[in-house]
Amino acid sequence: MSEQHLPRWLVWAADPEQARRARFLARSPLFVGLPRRLLARLAPRFFEKTYRPGEIVFQEGDPGRALFVVVEGAVEITQATAQGDFVLRTLGPADAFGELALIDDSPRSASARVATPGRLLILYKSDFDALMDGNARIAVVVMRNLSRLLAVYARRVPVLAVEPGPPPETPGPSL
Repeated sequence: MSEQHLPRWLVWAADPEQARRARFLARSPLFVGLPRRLLARLAPRFFEKTYRPGEIVFQEGDPGRALFVVVEGAVEITQATAQGDFVLRTLGPADAFGELALIDDSPRSASARVATPGRLLILYKSDFDALMDGNARIAVVVMRNLSRLLAVYARRVPVLAVEPGPPPETPGPSL
């Protein structure tokens, strides 16, 4: 049977690189819950890049244009302070970062630096948006997972409590 008569998903399944990517993406918290056929549509949109230790993936303040998934190695997420870079998190295989770029056009809130030799999968926002427009199921699952990740991030950030002061004066009716 020739390849042109096979369903597209079967052609994809025969490609070992795409099958490897789909299995790998299924382990990432951002893509958990996507059925294999939808992972098959997502996987080819990513491209893979090798990084050396110390390489900067993106800088705090850069425009957010892509999501990254660590395939191997470690990536440090840092923020600049008066004392130097502060490591917020160290990420490893299957961890995603830069996910806020998928939902808004704000500058990067932190920097990402490769800590050990590694490979990253990269998904550009334009590819992600095209995929979301074409498949509501992928959009729902990914946005649900993204909401869960954002809730975890929000709960991790310490909230500073201050002593309550007198309430602000508000003009009211004169008696």
